[in-house]
Amino acid sequence: MQSAHARMQDDLNRLAVEEAERPYIRAQGIEALHKLLPVAQRDTGQSRVCAQFLLSLYNGNAFPFPLTDLRGLDTPLWDACIALLRLDRRPEMEVHKYVENGEAIWSELKRKWAP
Repeated sequence: MQSAHARMQDDLNRLAVEEAERPYIRAQGIEALHKLLPVAQRDTGQSRVCAQFLLSLYNGNAFPFPLTDLRGLDTPLWDACIALLRLDRRPEMEVHKYVENGEAIWSELKRKWAP
């Protein structure tokens, strides 16, 4: 059985590793966002899933997203969603602020894809 001090040290070590990985997580997440956004702006079955996923990251209460919808994506888009979710797990800023004209783009996504 691990002591309270050892558990706390393990937690601190995990946080340090996560912080060290943060630049990679950020770069991968932003790259993923730039892969997902053009798909979300088109008009395909995958577009709907990508757009609703992005809207959910923007405001999950207003735009809930059923995770099973991710099954409809091809593997590269699924991977992009996971990378972006990993970035948004500990957000530095709101997802729409990572792209130029994000407010306008998300307004259009809401108009087109909000349930």
